[in-house]
Amino acid sequence: MLVYARSKNRSYSLGPFPLESLDRDDAVLDVEAARSKCAREPESAPEGLLGEAARDYRELYAKFSEEDPAPEIAPNTDDPARCTVDLKGACYFMNASQVGICGLPENAWLDGVTPDNHRQAVVILVEHPRMPTDQALAARWITPAVGETSDMRAAEIATTLARHIRQMGYLARADVAGHRKLDAERLAVMSGLAVRQGENLTNPFVDDFSLAVVTTDYTLEIDRPLATSALKAKDLGYWWGRNGAQSGRERNRRAKRRSYDSRYPMETVKRIERPTTLILDDEVPRVPKRAAMFERALQGDLGEKAQRERSRFATKHPLAKAMTHGIRGLVPMQDGPVNEQADTSPFNDPAENTKALKALSYFLGADLTGICEIPRYAWYSHKDDGTPIEMRHRYAVVMLIDQEFDTMEGASGDDWISGAQSMRGYLRGAEIAGIMGQVLRGSGFSSRSQTNADSDVLQIPLVLWAGLGELSRIGELVLNPFVGPRFKSVVVTTNLPLEVDKPIDFGLQTFCQGCLKCARECPCDAIPFGDKVMFNGYEIWKPDVERCGRYRVTNPHGSACGRCMKTCPINKVVDSDGPLLTRAVSWLGVNAMFLKPLMVPIAAWADDALGNGKRNPAKKWWFDHEVVGDVTVTPKGVNQRDIDPTRKVDAAKHEKTVAYYHADMMPPPDAPGPVPVDRKAALASAAVLETPDQARARVAAGGPAPAHYTPTPPVGPSETKVERAKNPYAAFEE
Repeated sequence: MLVYARSKNRSYSLGPFPLESLDRDDAVLDVEAARSKCAREPESAPEGLLGEAARDYRELYAKFSEEDPAPEIAPNTDDPARCTVDLKGACYFMNASQVGICGLPENAWLDGVTPDNHRQAVVILVEHPRMPTDQALAARWITPAVGETSDMRAAEIATTLARHIRQMGYLARADVAGHRKLDAERLAVMSGLAVRQGENLTNPFVDDFSLAVVTTDYTLEIDRPLATSALKAKDLGYWWGRNGAQSGRERNRRAKRRSYDSRYPMETVKRIERPTTLILDDEVPRVPKRAAMFERALQGDLGEKAQRERSRFATKHPLAKAMTHGIRGLVPMQDGPVNEQADTSPFNDPAENTKALKALSYFLGADLTGICEIPRYAWYSHKDDGTPIEMRHRYAVVMLIDQEFDTMEGASGDDWISGAQSMRGYLRGAEIAGIMGQVLRGSGFSSRSQTNADSDVLQIPLVLWAGLGELSRIGELVLNPFVGPRFKSVVVTTNLPLEVDKPIDFGLQTFCQGCLKCARECPCDAIPFGDKVMFNGYEIWKPDVERCGRYRVTNPHGSACGRCMKTCPINKVVDSDGPLLTRAVSWLGVNAMFLKPLMVPIAAWADDALGNGKRNPAKKWWFDHEVVGDVTVTPKGVNQRDIDPTRKVDAAKHEKTVAYYHADMMPPPDAPGPVPVDRKAALASAAVLETPDQARARVAAGGPAPAHYTPTPPVGPSETKVERAKNPYAAFEE
């Protein structure tokens, strides 16, 4: 407990609650079999703006409840026990609260429904989030919509799981609210998720919940029904964290937090006026989306292989591919008309508006939220088709989605689950931000969600200004004091009057200066070992984005890459269930920054000595599968890296191999075709870099911005029409 979490050896597929410790009673199956079929129940209309938005999103997911399976069965899916680990793991990875599996009796189908040719049911239970009783505006949004939002989340998980199963060649259908063919309550009892008390269901650990079911012909291990005595589960062992499950203490700690505070104590972190790294606001150029390295790969700038793989690199795993229905399908819902007739008088207090939006974000599932005004340079200059982007909103609501510690513990960081970790963050973020944007537009305020699939803003500067982290040695990545680099960001831009958060300082610049672990462990040597430089107006440890992008896109033995996140010493869990040493060091890092120079070398050494960054077999739940075309196959290899503390790198020699693609080396925003990268020129461009001190001196002397801060201009209209490659995650074709 001092240096390792109690959950370290807990199998991931057991989930956060100790269901495996509960009493079981097989006689319940006979009781349920004797119950008559249930009739379909009519569905009432949703209440309020949030209820309507949640219903819209649920209906989007429901469109994908049933599709044809892949034409071939995936390899290694003939062991029911191993397949059960994979499917339950997938559900818990998607944040199901509890999962159970049962047979599918004939009377589980609703009266008048023709049964499908499925044998088993995976029952998904989603706990209702707590109500924001301490924030009136948020409560007005949320109170009538608790069930709707949880039904929507259950539908998201169920449809993703069903698509995952179908990608492996088996039949599967998601049975969700509003589209029921099954008696979900009967199946919850049979699968060991609830006890029937009269006409009501009771769960041993949670009070209110929503259910969804996935039926399938996939052969899985069956769970047994709960005995009535299981309802006495909240004993001392539960509060301590029985079998390494989440403890009642931690659940109680979170419940006591204010609804508009995250589960982490961000209120204890030092706030400052500007970010801890130099930003020359007047000199930072607005850049086009066409300049992003992933976009350059998509358009052929990195060659044919990178262009081909760009369309599949993050969705090569069947679970990652299963999430594209949401990522693509939600794009058209990111913006919409504003309700001009709405009564905006309840929104006159920016401070209360801010609390309400934060509470709403946490209710919907965000992990950390901050607010900032949007600086000019955080807006892209042009869309990916070359269309200029209008700076239309004043504020950004910036949210971080945790990429999930335990799954990352089981992975190398660049193996087959890496892409799914990203896709889950993107899907969940798009869902949360999209719903929030819809609620705000319905309340009378122009708002748009900005997601990985379609964003008009660069998110890194917004994460900085919203007080959610500092720039790190990883380069174009911000680290948060409590989740490190283990997150994906999503943004809602809006004109709702808000109160902004200040940037933070938790001593990361000192830490990253002394810790080189991410650079040492990077599989493509993209992270610098040297000092920070000025790049396009930012003080930054500048990574070689071509190397990074090319490796992530073409990684042959995994899906994408998050190796730097995996091995960073700040990638930890800081809560009541986390290791005491981690909590103590985190507290000192935030509250005793004067100790940083002394602590950093010790912390970096101890992180290696404790084996942090190695794979934990107890946390690996997924199959190593690759999707090729429409078929799931055994991949040609699997990255199985662990840390290498003995690796030595000649830092001076390494820095000479880093390429810098300044603004004047970007492709035109409306480039009509591929613009091949010129790596030789990018290597030579290191000669024009300034140090931060040189930049400060130049600005103080009134010197002009460097010429290489000026982006490549548009080429203008052309008679030759070239079809650009389309973002594979952007939207479904009509």
